[in-house]
Amino acid sequence: MAQVMKHANWIKVERVPQPVPTHGQVYNSRSFPYAKQRIKHGASVSGTEVAAMPDKQDPPPVTAVNEGGPSPYVLLCEHASNHIPAEYAGLGLQSPDLRRHIAWDIGAADLARLLSQQLDAPLFLSGYSRLLIDCNRPLLTPTSIPTRSEDTEIPGNHGLTVDERGRRAAAYFTPFHNRVAATLDRRARAAAPTIVVGVHSFTPVFRGVARPWQCGVLYAAAAGFGQALIARLAADPRLNVGDNQPYQIAAAEDYTVPVHGDQRGLPAALIEVRQDLLATPKGIKEWAQRLAPALAGVAAGFRATSRPTGC
Repeated sequence: MAQVMKHANWIKVERVPQPVPTHGQVYNSRSFPYAKQRIKHGASVSGTEVAAMPDKQDPPPVTAVNEGGPSPYVLLCEHASNHIPAEYAGLGLQSPDLRRHIAWDIGAADLARLLSQQLDAPLFLSGYSRLLIDCNRPLLTPTSIPTRSEDTEIPGNHGLTVDERGRRAAAYFTPFHNRVAATLDRRARAAAPTIVVGVHSFTPVFRGVARPWQCGVLYAAAAGFGQALIARLAADPRLNVGDNQPYQIAAAEDYTVPVHGDQRGLPAALIEVRQDLLATPKGIKEWAQRLAPALAGVAAGFRATSRPTGC
């Protein structure tokens, strides 16, 4: 068992057999699959108990907007940014690659901000590129820190040490999810109705195959909520709305819906909008005006309060 340190950024590691992350838990690749780390609000994750120190010029790992908003919705934008600290030298990629979908969800942050305004909802935006570490992947999954994204090799992610993986988790992943979890815990204590929604975008073409949907709703346990939202959006005959398309939720591959939603007993889904439709401020505004009423209309029938977490 690792030594318990007194500094607030150090945590204790327990060795237990636990193959799938649950609320309040993330994993450390050093002891995969047998190590779990209980993450408390304000703590960090590191395989060697070394706290990461981001550069002062870098953005915070999480930006909270309207954190006390009264809406039942709590919005997340896990792929809001393509920022990579200078020390990583772009992970060996050129600037054009860092502007592509592999580095972030284009247009998603601006869409999420407008939804937050229109719904009066809390919003949490990640501050760093998913190529450093993906805030919508469990730490055990290979795509948490991808060595290849679509057909692009990520040189700076090859051959990482356990220390470096822990450092990235401590600096970029854990602060984001601790902040979200703290808000959800607060709402649970207040018995505030809560629905978790992640805001994403997707590419019009993936590996040569065109995607016909303008948007999609991804869900797992909250099928009633997901299908109700799809029905609202599909009432517009101009829209082809994906039902668990262009992706599907899997507990081993996703974080926001399984951990912040399903494991708490909260309705949860991801909204995906095709990124070419979010290429301009006008397009982003149009989609916010389309999504906000649909979300508001569905919310009344799916207002759940979180189960006690015990953390």
